[in-house]
Amino acid sequence: MDSIDLEVLKTCAAWIAAGRRCELVTVIRTWGSSPRPVGATLAICEDGSVIGSVSGGCIEDDLIARARGDGLRRAGPERVSYGITADEAHRFGLPCGGTIELAVEPLSARSRIAELLERLERHELVERRLDMASGAVTLAPAPPGAVMRADAHTLVTLHGPRWRLLIIGAGQLSRFLAQVATAMDYHVTVCEPREEYRTGWNMDGVQLVHAMPDDLVLELKLDHRSAVVALTHDPKLDDLALMEALKSDAFYVGAIGSRANNAKRRERLLQFDVTPDQLARLHGPIGLYIGSKTPAEIAISILAQMTAIKNGVPAALQVGHAATPEAPGSHACVA
Repeated sequence: MDSIDLEVLKTCAAWIAAGRRCELVTVIRTWGSSPRPVGATLAICEDGSVIGSVSGGCIEDDLIARARGDGLRRAGPERVSYGITADEAHRFGLPCGGTIELAVEPLSARSRIAELLERLERHELVERRLDMASGAVTLAPAPPGAVMRADAHTLVTLHGPRWRLLIIGAGQLSRFLAQVATAMDYHVTVCEPREEYRTGWNMDGVQLVHAMPDDLVLELKLDHRSAVVALTHDPKLDDLALMEALKSDAFYVGAIGSRANNAKRRERLLQFDVTPDQLARLHGPIGLYIGSKTPAEIAISILAQMTAIKNGVPAALQVGHAATPEAPGSHACVA
């Protein structure tokens, strides 16, 4: 399952290869409330076909109507605004007072979409620079701390896995977690030193590594865009990974297990070189409380908690499994 940004680019490449006129639309600025964030993309074809989203739907309807009525006639990139007045905000489905500015870029072979996709296949984080006057495009590795930016002359966008997720263990839950995380723009690595669990594992876009978890955590040099989730139930594997991950800059470190197992894990980690402050970063029992029972539901619960933390949602607004009353018959792994 690709992320929506990757689906947009792949569709653009297919349209270009087929000789069809198409445009790439990017949200570059918003004022007030806006249904879609800066950086959201949409591609539109000459027949009105679209993929992606830049609003709640009404701006897409306007773009489609224009494409079908007038065709795609732009000779070069343009900046387009919607919702400047209250009437327009209502017409285009924006919240009251909301305004959205878009960069609309006609695509061709010189747009270098195919080359960009080749780099993304190698899991590179790429900076794409568009000259708004000439339409010329350059591609380069994104420097540390790079962010999207736009001015009257240039649009610079970032493409590739902006976030990293290391999963310890290649079980059934790991498959669901890896699949959804990939669609959420994570570069997913699964660490599984046990041969019996690696047999039959095959997921496109997910890297499977045969290594000891603590060695891999150190090798990856986890930063503030990294997350680690331990899912093996084996202290010899999970604890080693957690011990190193808690010392890193990873924004999220979590481990599956019941309340009782989580308490024992915390006692074990304190016996190693893990400080109380570092241990306080451990999420376990893992995930937000959504009544999850099945592996697919538990994966959603874990990713919901990761997303809340990544987006800076205050802890007081999160209901984690560790904060919920333990009911008889609750799921042994999570509740």
